[in-house]
Amino acid sequence: MIKNILKSSIVELMKLFPIKRNRCMFYSSYGANYGCNPKYISKYLKETNSNLELVWVLNSPEKYNLDGVKVVKNMSLAYFYNLATSKVIVTNFRTARDFKKRKNQKYIQTWHSSLRLKQIEKDAENSLPKEYLLQAKEDSEKIDYLLSGCKKSTEIFKRAFWYDGVILESGTPRNDFLFNITEKEKQQIKNSLGVKEDEKVLLYAPTFRKGNSLDVYNLNYAELLDSLKIRFGGKWKILLRLHPHLINLSSNIKDENILDVTKYDDIQELLGVSDFLISDYSSLMFDFSITKKPCILYTPDLYEYTSSDRGLYFDIHKLPFESVLNNEALNKAILEFDESYYRDNLEQFLEGVGSYEDGKASERVANLIQSICKGE
Repeated sequence: MIKNILKSSIVELMKLFPIKRNRCMFYSSYGANYGCNPKYISKYLKETNSNLELVWVLNSPEKYNLDGVKVVKNMSLAYFYNLATSKVIVTNFRTARDFKKRKNQKYIQTWHSSLRLKQIEKDAENSLPKEYLLQAKEDSEKIDYLLSGCKKSTEIFKRAFWYDGVILESGTPRNDFLFNITEKEKQQIKNSLGVKEDEKVLLYAPTFRKGNSLDVYNLNYAELLDSLKIRFGGKWKILLRLHPHLINLSSNIKDENILDVTKYDDIQELLGVSDFLISDYSSLMFDFSITKKPCILYTPDLYEYTSSDRGLYFDIHKLPFESVLNNEALNKAILEFDESYYRDNLEQFLEGVGSYEDGKASERVANLIQSICKGE
């Protein structure tokens, strides 16, 4: 109680300071990392010499050295001061309830996927905690611009986001990286992970379940490596990247054939160096589709998940990504993978959802921010 009263008093006190017209605040996953859409928007602004003051909120600012960017610790006095005095606030998750948007501030909600398979927000109201739903509804009232990666996402947002304001059909800033990644960048990322230059990469990146159970992540990694070598040739490295909700549990999955990269900040960089993706109900499959590289969905709990966890926006069997229920079927799908058939289905799917992705989303959002800060 005392803590909440103190926080409310600080929020009100900071409103006494004027809003700085050229200050923009960014944060991702409630300050957990430097990544996702806010990262790529702020990077574009910095690299194009925007003359804006860029502020990043991080839970552990001491881990980062962001040249040309001011870094503040989440929930510190500096955080509350910059939150109250920034002209533009950009985030990819719901803002905390202590964000009281001021009259002349603008809030850009980027969300954290270009499209999604599992239902979200109002469409998943019966599956989400009441406290989160209250936070989400309050957050929607603050939003000035909501980003969309495709026509299907716009449709979902209009129905499920408790929001009837401007939807900026810009594409997804974090996906620009997948269009523009260079061979040099790929090698730098591989080096940082300890992956050899001549090794191909399989990324296993599933979403979380209720109760944060790890039981469904039961891939036979040794057999998986054999199947990849037989079908595609070369040496392979398997990267395991669990959902951020499981960041402290990933070490419980022990296998000599995998490299745990769950704590790696930027999932887009992992997608960028991957030659094959295995996921399940995660929206990552839609981001990865930009690369046109193979993706298979490992869903051993399909019935349980869709009946008791989350409903889905698509019939999983009609997606361009084959879904399998066990290790035997997974290895069979890899060995019989038909790249031409896969790409044809992928192109039809992306056309059907009306994708806006073209590698220039960050530029569009950055131009919007520039206009806001100039008072246009």
